[in-house]
Amino acid sequence: MTDLPVRMTAIGISSPGGPEVLRPEERPVPTPGSGEILVKVAAAGVNRPDVVQRKGFYPPPPGASDIPGLEICGTVVARGPDATSFALGDRVMALVSGGGYAEYCVAHESHALAVPQNLSDAEAAAIPETLFTVWHNVFERGGLTAGETLLVHGGSSGIGTMAIQLAKAFGARVIVTAGSDDKCAACVKLGADAAVNYRTQDFVAETKAATGGKGVEVILDMVGGDYIDRNYEAAAVDGRIVQIAFQGPSKATVDFRRIMLKRLHHTGSTLRARSVADKAAIVAAAGKAVLPLLAAGRVRPVMDTSVPLAEAPAAHARMESSAHIGKIVLLV
Repeated sequence: MTDLPVRMTAIGISSPGGPEVLRPEERPVPTPGSGEILVKVAAAGVNRPDVVQRKGFYPPPPGASDIPGLEICGTVVARGPDATSFALGDRVMALVSGGGYAEYCVAHESHALAVPQNLSDAEAAAIPETLFTVWHNVFERGGLTAGETLLVHGGSSGIGTMAIQLAKAFGARVIVTAGSDDKCAACVKLGADAAVNYRTQDFVAETKAATGGKGVEVILDMVGGDYIDRNYEAAAVDGRIVQIAFQGPSKATVDFRRIMLKRLHHTGSTLRARSVADKAAIVAAAGKAVLPLLAAGRVRPVMDTSVPLAEAPAAHARMESSAHIGKIVLLV
């Protein structure tokens, strides 16, 4: 690391609050530990957990950087002990537990993938957190298979747009909910078989209508609240509901009889606090299944906005407005 700077610019959180608390800071360039790589960041994805962390409700796990940012794209510039998967100069996209909003970021090598040549830095930075979340929750936990139907809440989000593409690529039908007719149209254009404007339509009734009364086999939910009970109603017999976030309340009054009568499975997960080995297994499986689709252009992140690192407050403000369709990325 002798040719690397000692200090770098990063975006810190001055205190819990609104987007204005995101401010440039000078920080030490991190040193990669065993099995880790140091990445010169070219772009970093912006995700809902970053917003929650900024507000003071999602602290980084022990040992992780307090700098926000969970996914990056860049070039390997140093390797820690026992790190052999990538060479210096390799272009990678990586899932990190924090530290992405910075000029340099450490990642475990098992949480990184080589970037397909057809993807820009911004596109590559928009992939890791989204891809690995969708892969693990829709396919590994939800068990979605060809011929089944997936209901995705928040279909126009980064998670939603990735879920649409992957589910279609693996032979499933997709129904989404979104908050405007324009967002619904964007989801259908991307491949969704049906889109429900949750502000003007009842997603349970529309889901039942779209499936001939059967309901859907898998539901990916990031809303919670009263959606929990309604998801049970929209699910098919032996349906699987996978909880990945709560934009609404995390507590709800639910009629659990539907779990018994329909033999439902309600599971969920978070990604950030998982062990290195757990994340490595998810990354390896998702990489094997999806990297060929990315390289062939069959799956591609839907990009909303790319702004310079210093404009992180504007990026967070856009995410909180829910006006975006697809991914918001910071360019470093």
